[in-house]
Amino acid sequence: MQLSQTIAPHLPLLRRFARALAGSQTAGDAYVAATLQVLAEDPSLFDNKLDPRVALYRTFVSMWNSVGLNLKTEVFDRGDSPVDRQLEQITPLARQAFVLCSVEGFSVDETADILNTTPSNVQALLDDAGREIAAQVATDVLIIEDEPMIAMDLEAIVEGLGHEVAGVARTHAEAVDAASSKKPGLVLADIQLADGSSGLDAVNEILGSFEVPVIFITAYPDRLLTGERPEPAFLITKPYQPDTVKAIVSQALFFEQHAKRKS
Repeated sequence: MQLSQTIAPHLPLLRRFARALAGSQTAGDAYVAATLQVLAEDPSLFDNKLDPRVALYRTFVSMWNSVGLNLKTEVFDRGDSPVDRQLEQITPLARQAFVLCSVEGFSVDETADILNTTPSNVQALLDDAGREIAAQVATDVLIIEDEPMIAMDLEAIVEGLGHEVAGVARTHAEAVDAASSKKPGLVLADIQLADGSSGLDAVNEILGSFEVPVIFITAYPDRLLTGERPEPAFLITKPYQPDTVKAIVSQALFFEQHAKRKS
């Protein structure tokens, strides 16, 4: 199969990624076109040992990081959206890692291949992005969790990102009361609570009063992923990795801010 046929299905997604980095459609498309020209002149730059989409993004990122214009996108017609402007506030490599994982859906290992670095370095970049996002959208977080050790761990993760813990609730009633009085900007919720009550019911009652992004952290994901709608946008399965929680918290707040600015 010719290289052009191999990469063609991935070009729309690469244009999305390029636009997120460049800050405008015009600038992003210019970089994609330049990448295609480079590959036409030297196909050996495309690493056939990698997944085709990973290899294409790797070529693009290599070119992006090798030129100076990526920090001067005002030379192109601007097409800023709120999310573009928000992304511009994140330092370049951290921004790349965040967009690759959170928007493009690559794993940490795939992102490491694209950025030509190690998975541990990618995770450090994601942590940097999370802190920078928190500086923009720092908020109060309500934790609905009946296991004290897990609740303490979640508190440490949230505070490490620069957010404040509005409270820890162990039951449905405590969760609704805390949400009503504190009006948190984010909720982390377990499903099965201390007194046998339901964290899902508590969240539904909270959402009946005001809109707030919710991340479910549960050992029972099958209770939420039923195939019926609506299903949760953000779901973490126990036992979780702290890095996963950090990434999802940053994603939830980042895209919630984007949605608010669009409305």
